[in-house]
Amino acid sequence: MHKHNLPRTRPTRTLLPLAIATLLAGCSFIPKYERPAAPVPEAFALAGSEAPAAAKTAADIDWKDYFTDPRLQRLIGIALGNNRDLRVAMLNVEQARAQFQIQRANQWPVVNAIASSTRQPKTSGDGYSNLYQAGLGISAWEMDFFGRIAALKEQALAQYLATAEARKSAQISLVAAVASGWLTLMADEELLDISRRTLDTREESVRLTRLRLEHGVSSELDSYQAESLAQAARATYAQQQRQRLLDENALALLLGQPLPDEIRASLPSARLTTAAPMQALPAGLPSDLLERRPDIRQAEQLLIGANANIGAARAAFFPRISLTAQAGTVSNELSGLFKSGSWAFSLAPQLALPIFDAGRNQAGLESARAGREIAMAQYEKSIQTAFREVSDALAGQATLQQQADAQRAQVQADSKRLQLSDLRYRNGVASYLDLLDAQRSLFATEQALVLTQLQQLQNQVSLYKVLGGGWTDTSAAPRS
Repeated sequence: MHKHNLPRTRPTRTLLPLAIATLLAGCSFIPKYERPAAPVPEAFALAGSEAPAAAKTAADIDWKDYFTDPRLQRLIGIALGNNRDLRVAMLNVEQARAQFQIQRANQWPVVNAIASSTRQPKTSGDGYSNLYQAGLGISAWEMDFFGRIAALKEQALAQYLATAEARKSAQISLVAAVASGWLTLMADEELLDISRRTLDTREESVRLTRLRLEHGVSSELDSYQAESLAQAARATYAQQQRQRLLDENALALLLGQPLPDEIRASLPSARLTTAAPMQALPAGLPSDLLERRPDIRQAEQLLIGANANIGAARAAFFPRISLTAQAGTVSNELSGLFKSGSWAFSLAPQLALPIFDAGRNQAGLESARAGREIAMAQYEKSIQTAFREVSDALAGQATLQQQADAQRAQVQADSKRLQLSDLRYRNGVASYLDLLDAQRSLFATEQALVLTQLQQLQNQVSLYKVLGGGWTDTSAAPRS
């Protein structure tokens, strides 16, 4: 550090070129970003004709307005407060925000308070000399003439925004998963009820065939057939009990806690046919998904970040100009450190021009370009995935109701068939095999109807999700 007794105006004139250079900084080598064309047809094959023309889009409907069952609303609220995956997604946003703030701070110099004491032999070799310093210093501040740091800041911003969109996507997926899990539990209870009633009927059939065998009215074959059918119903009942427990465990994992007792107690009386209805949703156009779906917006932000990385890689080919500066007081004696005339400063700009780096900068640029191509392919894939998911949900919407209506009519027909077969068998007109076949058919069609009703309701949940379901802040979500 050099000591100077200079007028106060001299440092100002010295730093003026530095200020001008700083103002001129900001040249950017980031390629101009243009959103890629959506690689999907311009319209869905099925446009959701069930939805009225003035219906709100899924992205404009809050989940509380779409899922109106109070029990389901409570479960979703618990999940939003307790689910660990969602909590990780929220913390990822905080981490990405901090990383962006760090990168943004790199554009500004770091000013440190400096105090030092040096003791060294005198050049004459006679004794030691002391040197005391105190003041402020800037250490190796890179002046971003070619936009390298600015490009890295843009990349960090895009990463932060992508993480925020990932959080929204995680919340929408969680809401849909809880709704689907709740509907599955309702279906499990209904299937258990069907199996329980079927088992009771078949056990009664076993008792009757044994009585008929004892009185010589029926054959031993009928008795064994009845026993076989009863055991099959008992095995199905046990299997469905196990599946019911597994589905409850899966829902508890989403909630982050066990299912509340009062909600579990209400399940045996729950029926899919009495589930709270969900409003019809318009599909819109595939291009609307680019604005509605958080996962697509996330992929686009990652593409923007990859594009910014190219700017940083290009800037690496140009000189880096850094500045180290100190200003303060210097004295050979501690007591004279702050006396008049001890003020001094030093200014040390440095320019580093890459001459030979064994192809490192070129490889960095090629890597950044490849990264952008990867991000573009992932962005286009996210659009294609969204298009398929919406198309699948619309296909289900168009056909599941017809399937349920047909199966409901089949259940009525099989029920009547069973009554007639039982009557004919008791009167000796038909064989016991006809009665067993009617029992098996009714049991299968009743189960199939429940599963179709479940699939129909879950399809409505899926349609809400894939159309970008309404997102709300979870900060106020209840914890339980």
